[in-house]
Amino acid sequence: MSRTISIHISRRFFRVWQRNFTVYQQNWKISFVPPLLEPLFYLLAFGVGLSALVGTIHYQGSQISYIAFIAPALIAINIMNNAFFENTYASFVRMYYQKTFDAMMATPLSLEEIITGEIIWGATKAVIATTIMLGVISLFGLIRYPEGLLIIPLAFIGGIAFGSIGMYFTGIVPSIELFNLPVFLFITPMFLFSGTFFPVENLPGWAQYLAILLPLTHMVNLTRSLSLGIIDLSLLTGFGYFVITCCIFFPLAIHKMHRRLIK
Repeated sequence: MSRTISIHISRRFFRVWQRNFTVYQQNWKISFVPPLLEPLFYLLAFGVGLSALVGTIHYQGSQISYIAFIAPALIAINIMNNAFFENTYASFVRMYYQKTFDAMMATPLSLEEIITGEIIWGATKAVIATTIMLGVISLFGLIRYPEGLLIIPLAFIGGIAFGSIGMYFTGIVPSIELFNLPVFLFITPMFLFSGTFFPVENLPGWAQYLAILLPLTHMVNLTRSLSLGIIDLSLLTGFGYFVITCCIFFPLAIHKMHRRLIK
């Protein structure tokens, strides 16, 4: 007989965030390097190599360089990866191998507060990495300010959405090796076909409709518009998509983790 899970979250979830942040401070150099060097590698490879072959891209009524086209997509990919992988592999390790969740559940913290703290921490890592990446990409003159600053709060909202999706998979994947399935079937297709390295309009009609359903497509559109200084009502559609995604997958993640951990 199924039972209804009531979600009650207090400010105690911040203690989970604080615990993860303390651990992060001890290993911050390892986490600092990827968002610092990754955009450099991509921009040098695509900007120096592929950009010469592609030339310019038609985007929202104007022609932009290929490097200006992919730079915001790198930020969107960074937001997705940091939140998703933090709330899959890292959360699974804390839950299953380190038994950190068991230790926290022995305190006044509820499971809902633990999961909330984990997801908020995943979003925080996305914000930290995005801020670093913004600084690097800005050195190439590829971010327009002050509109580009809106990417930072966007990274937090997107981080909650991708983190909630990641935590949902953590609740249903039986072993850490099987995370390869959502990565291969969910993350990799988005990385390739969400308007990251070429316009979605280049895809067949059916693939364009499929791309619209993918969260990374909307994140790429948002970061690209903000990077180019384009502010219009179409941004509300993408923002609304992520609000709805959070509202769907956040409670789903708690429900699945509750079923997994509370026997």
